[in-house]
Amino acid sequence: MDKLRVVLLFGGRSSEHSISCATAGGVLSAIDRDRFEVIPVGITREGAFVLESDDPARFALDPEHLPEVADDGSRVRWPESAASRELRVVGADGTESSLGDVDVVFPILHGRFGEDGTVQGLFELLGLPYVGNGVLASAIGMDKHVTKTVLEGAGIPVAPWVTLTRAAWDGDRELWERRVRSLGLPAFVKPARGGSSVGVSKVSDWSELDSALDVAFAEDRTVLVEAAVVGREIECGVLESRDGGPARVSVAGEIVLTGREFYDFEGKYLDGAGVELVCPADLGDGEAGELQRVAQRAFAAIGGEGLARVDVFHTGDEFVVNEVNTLPGFTPISMFPTCWTNSGVSYPELIAELIELGVARGAR
Repeated sequence: MDKLRVVLLFGGRSSEHSISCATAGGVLSAIDRDRFEVIPVGITREGAFVLESDDPARFALDPEHLPEVADDGSRVRWPESAASRELRVVGADGTESSLGDVDVVFPILHGRFGEDGTVQGLFELLGLPYVGNGVLASAIGMDKHVTKTVLEGAGIPVAPWVTLTRAAWDGDRELWERRVRSLGLPAFVKPARGGSSVGVSKVSDWSELDSALDVAFAEDRTVLVEAAVVGREIECGVLESRDGGPARVSVAGEIVLTGREFYDFEGKYLDGAGVELVCPADLGDGEAGELQRVAQRAFAAIGGEGLARVDVFHTGDEFVVNEVNTLPGFTPISMFPTCWTNSGVSYPELIAELIELGVARGAR
């Protein structure tokens, strides 16, 4: 049987560049080489497409040295039209060669310029099959204000929020501060289009608001202030159905904070103390069933395809959706693969399933 040729696309221009590289390392080490031939393509922080190393060790997530795509002078050229699937590369010496035809692109780009529908639009224009959500769902999922608006319109509970721009805040601070304060304390300030908790701050006193806004505005021109929801922090993985029915939902995992204010970047990726990931979470049958229905409804509301991680707060009375992450953390220890592993789908099997879903969608 011929191997499927998969372009693994990672890195990118967002502040989550290193997390994307770490995910690439995990996928490169686990993908079934008997079934898939991998072409690793990195995107530098400046946006250049380069032919990268196939060595997983290059992208280990080390707190002392975060991995990144190195610009070696090569340039990967995408097909010239939708009539071709040939990838080419120009070496640093100017020599051009063919990388052959590709069957599917597996983008594992976190944050803007990759998770937000931009690169998905490129693949649509070129007629290249790809893994994961399409343009619309990616764009909705990337923008927290739009996600909340769509979910609220679908009757799915979300935390109260206020959306700000710097111009609005500076133009009428009294009005916007009144609206923000109506949310109560504590509150969370976060970039509208960001991930991995980059730029997120917890505000426990209103004297902290200005500095928190500065941190968030450094990441995005639009910022959300959210009311904190008191409840258990629960996450579950979602996979597109094979037969057009409701999406498949994994067992749930719970984030238990034992010494951190919230589940921040260090706690997620750098093995920070004060966080315990419990999977499967302790939920009753009725609670697990309701979470599954909420996750399926949220995935359907944004027009989800491929995969997502749905993050909720369980207040005891209801599940309040915090986020629908259309390209969740995908390192071997991340919650999305952990939830699926505990549902009977191993990390290599999960990679294969996502690739096959992307190929199948491209054939439709």
